Amino acid sequence: MNASEVRFSTAADLGAALRKRRLSAVELARCALELLETLAPRYNALAALMPERALDEAKRADAALRRKEAKPLTGIPYGAKDLLAARGAPTTWGAPPYRDQIIGEDATVVARLRRAGAVLSAKLAMVELAGGGGYRYPSASLQGPGRNPWDRERWSGGSSSGSGSAVGAGIVPFAIGSETSGSIGTPSAYCGVTGLRPTYGLVSRKGAMALSWTLDKLGPMARTADDCALVLEAIAGPDAADPTTGGKRFKPLTARSASAAVRNARIAFADEDIADHASGEARHALEKGVAEFRKIAPRFTRATLPLMPFGPMVQSVYGAEGGEIFAELIEGPRFEELVDARQKAGLRASLDIKARDYLHALRLRTRLQDALAGIFDDVDVILSFGRAITATPITKPLDSPPTAGGALPQPTKRPGNTGLIPAGNLAGVPAIFFPCGLGTDGMPVGLQLVGPPHSEPLLLALVAAYQREYRHHLTRPKD
Repeated sequence: MNASEVRFSTAADLGAALRKRRLSAVELARCALELLETLAPRYNALAALMPERALDEAKRADAALRRKEAKPLTGIPYGAKDLLAARGAPTTWGAPPYRDQIIGEDATVVARLRRAGAVLSAKLAMVELAGGGGYRYPSASLQGPGRNPWDRERWSGGSSSGSGSAVGAGIVPFAIGSETSGSIGTPSAYCGVTGLRPTYGLVSRKGAMALSWTLDKLGPMARTADDCALVLEAIAGPDAADPTTGGKRFKPLTARSASAAVRNARIAFADEDIADHASGEARHALEKGVAEFRKIAPRFTRATLPLMPFGPMVQSVYGAEGGEIFAELIEGPRFEELVDARQKAGLRASLDIKARDYLHALRLRTRLQDALAGIFDDVDVILSFGRAITATPITKPLDSPPTAGGALPQPTKRPGNTGLIPAGNLAGVPAIFFPCGLGTDGMPVGLQLVGPPHSEPLLLALVAAYQREYRHHLTRPKD
C-alpha cells in the first residue's frame, strides 16, 4: 500500500492490512508522515510533525506483529490535538505565548495509546487556548484558521480544528480532540467525521491543557463509530494522576447485544430542532438523516430539555475556571501575543466574574442534571442535529449571526433540544456526532446522539448500525 491507498482507510482496515502483512507498521508510518507533511498544511492542521517518534513506535509495532502480540491499534498512526503533552514536540496550546513550550512527559491518553500500539505521528492544530475567552474569528490559532477539507475557504470548526481537518481529509485514521462545549462536536459536524465526547471522568486529562476543570473531556475523532470504540477502549479508565476519573472503563457491546440494544432503544426527538432551526443548506440532509435513523431504531418518542440559559451557564463556568487557570498569562507581559481581540477581552473579563454568578451557574447545573436524569428514565438517547448549519466561511465572524444552542431561543422559535451541546457538557453526559449526508452547498451535515452517563456502548452501537446501512461517513471530499 502507498500513501494514496492508505488515505481515507479506517483504523480497522489498516489493522487488518498490518496483520495480513500487506504492509509493515514502518511503511504505514512513512505513508502517514508523507500525508501529514504534504496535505495537512493545506488545512492549517499541522502543529508539529513527529517523524522520529512515529518511526520508533512503528518499529515496536512491527516487533509486536511478528510476535503475534498485536492489539487492535497496533501500528495505527494518529494525531493528537496540541493541548496534549507528548514527548518529541512542543505543546503550544495553539497560542503564540506557548509556541516554544516543552513538556517532557506524555499525557495519560498519549501514554495509553502508546501501550495499545498506536503510532503518534503529529500534533494537530487547535484554536488558541481552546477558545476559552470566546474568540471571534477562525484565525485565532498559532497555525492560522482551520481550513475545511470540503472547501478550504470554509472553517473546519473549533477548537479541535486540526483534528477535524486531518481526519476529514483522510490524512490520519483517527485523532484525539477535546471538548469543553462543542470542540469535538463542531469540527465533527463541519468536516463529516465521527466524534465521541465521553462521559466526564471516563478519560484521564492528565497532561492536557486545562480550560475548565469541571467541563473538559478528551475523546476520539475518526471515520467510523467502530474506530471510535477501538480508541475509547484504549484510553478510558481510572488514573491515579487525575482524581476526576472514576472507576469505569469502556467495553463495546457484543454483536448480539448491540443488535438487541439498537432494536429496542427508545429515541427522543423534537421535530422543531430541524423545522425551526436548521439552515436552508442543511435542512434536507438533516431531515433525511433522521428518517434513515428511524429505520435503524424505530422507537421514537418526544422529549425536550428544560428551558434554561445553557449558553450563559456554560460560559460562566468555563469563564470563571479559565480565568483562574490563565490568570498568570492574562496579567503577564505575553498576553498581548494572543491572536484574537475578542479572546483577549473575554479572558480579561473572566477575572471579574462574580462568585455569585459562578455559583448560580453551578446550582442551575445541578437542576439540569436532575432534569436529564428524569428524561433518561423514559428514553435511552436524545437525537438532534450536530450543528444546525454547514461550515461557515473562514473570514466570517463567529458571532454573526449567532448559531443555535446558545442563549434562550427567540420567542417565535420552539427551543426543542437545540441546546444539547452546552446542556450535555454541563451535565457531563456522553455524545456521538456522525455524518448524515451533504447540504445543498456540498458541505457535510451531521446528527448527534446524547445518552446518560456511561452510555457509550449504546451510542456507539446505534451509530455503527446506522453507518453499516447508510454509508455517508465514506463520502470523501474532493482535493
